[in-house]
Amino acid sequence: MQRVAPRILALSILALVSGCASVKQVGMSEHECMTRVMYFESNRSSEEGMVAVGTVVMNRVNSGKYPTTVCGVVGQKNQFAPGVLSKPMGAGRELAEATARKVMRGARHGGVGRNALFFHTAGYSYPYNNMHYVAIAGGNAFYEKRRNPTQTQAMLQERPLPRFAPRTIAAAAAATAAVPVTRVAAIPSRAASVQRTMVEAPMSIEDIIAATAQ
Repeated sequence: MQRVAPRILALSILALVSGCASVKQVGMSEHECMTRVMYFESNRSSEEGMVAVGTVVMNRVNSGKYPTTVCGVVGQKNQFAPGVLSKPMGAGRELAEATARKVMRGARHGGVGRNALFFHTAGYSYPYNNMHYVAIAGGNAFYEKRRNPTQTQAMLQERPLPRFAPRTIAAAAAATAAVPVTRVAAIPSRAASVQRTMVEAPMSIEDIIAATAQ
């Protein structure tokens, strides 16, 4: 019994630690889960790459084939980088947090689109015939699964498709704020002109009829 006790104690401690880790993951906000998947799955200096990863996550959330929450999608087993919800983050965290907020507010990667649910490290190839590539960003290649794919990674590199520009959202907001509002002067109607003239100087009935007819 004395030999078994330490083992039982060790297992109890391990279970307690695991339980705490699970509670921590469950208690994470959607924003934190999004931040983490962007941080660990993309080039940490590429806002475009982070938005692309975030777009895939949101596509999964809205697909009906995956969990309906960001944390549910990111926490799925064997789907994203090991430790995505538990490893500490370092340099690049601020960019990931800021970009996650943009995606949670609706920003999306135009090249990835609404249908891409998958990505892998760019440059890698796999022996499947259903991978239709739509974008390359942040060190990843994004693709849809199709019966008859028509676009490869090489084709994307030769003629890149329009895609998210890192400053698109900020630049658009700044441009909107900077554009002066042009006020168009209202063109007075004939009736208004006649009424103003009547106020300024008395007019006869004949003068009013003549002014209205002009």
